[in-house]
Amino acid sequence: MAGKQYISGYCSIENNTVKLNGQDFFNVPDAAFAEFAKQLYRHLETDYPKFFKMDNLSKLSFLAAELLLKDGDNENTALLFANASSSLDTDVKFNDSISDKDNYFPSPAVFVYTLPNICLGEISIKHKLYTENSFFIFDAFNPEFFANYAAVLLNTDKAAKVLCGWVEFLNDEYKAFMYLVSDNGTIEHTPQNIQTLYLS
Repeated sequence: MAGKQYISGYCSIENNTVKLNGQDFFNVPDAAFAEFAKQLYRHLETDYPKFFKMDNLSKLSFLAAELLLKDGDNENTALLFANASSSLDTDVKFNDSISDKDNYFPSPAVFVYTLPNICLGEISIKHKLYTENSFFIFDAFNPEFFANYAAVLLNTDKAAKVLCGWVEFLNDEYKAFMYLVSDNGTIEHTPQNIQTLYLS
């Protein structure tokens, strides 16, 4: 019988505020997301120049992942992400670039981010992850899914740790919630505990 799994760390990014393991970590009041993200990137002292070319969903995902993976041993860490709007924020921007026949200028730099799972690739490159990664679309945050899918990955030795994340960005409204689960930690990995952390 498989053993219990535990959450060893969690974070959220919403309304220009970052919380790490339930504590206020970083805040930039009254800033647009682009400025907030740039300041958080610098605060984390991250070195990944491609960050500045990413779309907003990828920046949000990257920063949340950085909070939990930055100083850890991430070998054999799987990525399990989801949201409700897919990459719609970037899809709309790309559509705008091709909808005007008189000013038709499709941007390859925008097109590359018209799939939500691109953020997984950016995180994998930064942290040299060669593990399973998946991005799912749900109508709303789904703690049962995260609990069950992560348990399968851990119990079948597909991963030693799983970084689970809900990353939503649409029309300048955003929320990232991520947590790291493995056989070690302090909070039992249950749907109830995941929901509680998500709402905190």
